[in-house]
Amino acid sequence: MVLGAVITAAGMSSRMGDFKPLLNIGAISVSQRIITTLKQAGTEIIVVVTGFHADELEHHLAQNQVMFLRNNHPESTEMFDSAVIGLKYLYPQCSRILFSPVDVPLFTADTIKELLITPGDIIVPTYEGLPGHPILISSTVAQKVCHTNAPGGLRKTLQQCGHISYVEVPDKGILYDMDTPEDFEALLAYHNHQIVRPVVDIKLAGENYFFDSRIAMLLFLINYTHSMLSACKQMQISYSSGWNLINNSEKELGFPLVKRWQGGTKGGRTTLTVEGVDLLTRYRNFSIELQKKAAELFIPYFDSIFKKK
Repeated sequence: MVLGAVITAAGMSSRMGDFKPLLNIGAISVSQRIITTLKQAGTEIIVVVTGFHADELEHHLAQNQVMFLRNNHPESTEMFDSAVIGLKYLYPQCSRILFSPVDVPLFTADTIKELLITPGDIIVPTYEGLPGHPILISSTVAQKVCHTNAPGGLRKTLQQCGHISYVEVPDKGILYDMDTPEDFEALLAYHNHQIVRPVVDIKLAGENYFFDSRIAMLLFLINYTHSMLSACKQMQISYSSGWNLINNSEKELGFPLVKRWQGGTKGGRTTLTVEGVDLLTRYRNFSIELQKKAAELFIPYFDSIFKKK
């Protein structure tokens, strides 16, 4: 069961005055904060839907192993339209999909985990009865959402597409958005009291590093798009850099990760080898299990230091 996520970041931030996805919370940006939290909770595929200042945001997040899709008309569309762009891409390959706008960055990995163990097709977290983000939906509901545009945006559409289950969580961060400078100041104040959690990034090495989350994302995209060019574009890396990553890994591993199919009437394509699929699956499963172990070990070693105030 593959867990995906959609972050909508196409808006023009007109009420804020500054471009929200690039504003900093501590040492990292708002958009990086959400991505980090999603990965901590085991999210395997993260789609960021860009629009306004798309080139700048995609360049900023190029090293975060996420995928980019564009809303080419951010000035005349709503958040719902951006959500649909991401959901259309993910529902054929993900069993469940998390959704959050980029301006709700303070929910925790524990909240996501609580959503994941809650049965239902549409799961919404609440804090003291107030609904927030992220929302967890099944692939079946995601497909319905993409073909149902009810007046009132995403929440109204979700009401038409399935039963909404609410789960109360001890995480006030699900409510903190940042539409205005005043909202952002309140968000920063709350952020300073949040619990620290471990972040694990797995790298495989021989004499040198040869496989990490960046290469894993590249292989995943090749497997999905059957195109090295498309995979590189979605990761915001050059075509030659993509091949360099693959070639260096193959040299260290001693077996091919991809097959190159030349030209023909339908053009060339690239797919994963059996060994490539196997390695990618093992790496992703290992990363998920290790993140769980790291979260468990964190408690006896660090919880007493980083207690929530």
